[in-house]
Amino acid sequence: MRERPTFTGEPRNPNERDPDICVVTCALSGVLASRKQCPAIPYTPVEIAEEARRAHDAGAAVVHIHARNDDGSPTFSPAVFAEIKAEIRKRCPVILNFSTGTLLDDVSEQCSYIRESRPEIAALNMGTMNYSKYSRARKSFDFDMVFPNTYAKIGKLLSAMNDAGVKPELECFDTGHTQGVWPLIDMGLLRPPLQFSFIVNVLGGIPAHVESLQLQTKIMPRGSEWEVIGISHGQWRMLAAALVLGGNVRCGLEDHFYLPSGEMARSNGELCEVAVRMVRDVGRRPATVDEARQLLGLHQGDAPAPAGGAAS
Repeated sequence: MRERPTFTGEPRNPNERDPDICVVTCALSGVLASRKQCPAIPYTPVEIAEEARRAHDAGAAVVHIHARNDDGSPTFSPAVFAEIKAEIRKRCPVILNFSTGTLLDDVSEQCSYIRESRPEIAALNMGTMNYSKYSRARKSFDFDMVFPNTYAKIGKLLSAMNDAGVKPELECFDTGHTQGVWPLIDMGLLRPPLQFSFIVNVLGGIPAHVESLQLQTKIMPRGSEWEVIGISHGQWRMLAAALVLGGNVRCGLEDHFYLPSGEMARSNGELCEVAVRMVRDVGRRPATVDEARQLLGLHQGDAPAPAGGAAS
């Protein structure tokens, strides 16, 4: 059978990344969403693991995880992250991406669960910003805060990730966050090839325009992997834009509760089914877990214990 051409129609260099393959990530719950907003939001480790299984069964290769207490409140407890990992591993081999985001300067708990649980990936917010949500109907802010991410804070998290062999996923809400990686590369804290996530449609960040993604991909270092994170109503059209531009995509209840029809999703699996269908509809295909590990430069299986470290 003749090899199918790439979606660009050009012959593919066997030494280059296959542009047809797309890594689908599912963000299972986020830190702010509650069951009052969406009944499908998982709280407990077992519920999170079941949602991870549904996402994996639907075609996601990566799941992004925020830990919750049983009442739904956020937690950074290393014990809870360890339990989540154990429950997911009972169910599926999906790649684990742990959140590290916090409004606090103290990241000791985040560093602890990164070193102890050693997910394959950990999210890393790359710059300080206004993080707000505005209601046009009420003409007031639902919330209005500063999300501080200094180089000192980033450096502590990166050191923990490097110690544990965990790949940082560089979350960039604006172009300055993307451009600002170079001192970390120069210091040896960031080691190419890099993995970027470009978040759009958050007030205080870059807008949900195709041009936003084009500009971000021009700024990032060559050879980097990237995905789009489209928040709220901008999600599906921005996933479509990323697919055409050759990027990877993220979906999930953290980012948007609704299917393209306007119906509220009953699980993360339903959202992943839509994303996977979109991947295929543009002539690409969702990466398997093993393909995603190779594309993202991950270890085979969970990150290995550092030399002299204890196994989890």
